[in-house]
Amino acid sequence: MIYKITLGGITYEVEVESGRATLLSEYEAIAPAAPAPVAAEPAAPAAAPAAPAAVTGAGEAVSAPMPGTILKVNVANGQAVKEGDVLCVLEAMKMENEIMAPKAGTVTQVLVTKGASVDTGAPLVVIG
Repeated sequence: MIYKITLGGITYEVEVESGRATLLSEYEAIAPAAPAPVAAEPAAPAAAPAAPAAVTGAGEAVSAPMPGTILKVNVANGQAVKEGDVLCVLEAMKMENEIMAPKAGTVTQVLVTKGASVDTGAPLVVIG
């Protein structure tokens, strides 16, 4: 079998027979020419992603450690929580991650709902 492998802009042509590889040739890869621009109607602007909710409550914001989807919200505004209580459950890469309270206090704001998609660093809950 003859294989062509491109690494770092250089293409290697290799022949493999009975578990033994032999380099046949080596040459610089050439990128295809860019297609000529085509005049077309301007596309409709894409919908902007939902902006994260603004933190208005006083206290410490608990942020998402990774992008994902909120599966469950276990707290409500005004609820007292202890350090380590599960605030919400975030699904990321088919794994359920419990987001826990970093300190004891009162929930002053819940910024997410079940089914919401969040990015890394998005505020989820504010604890005062």
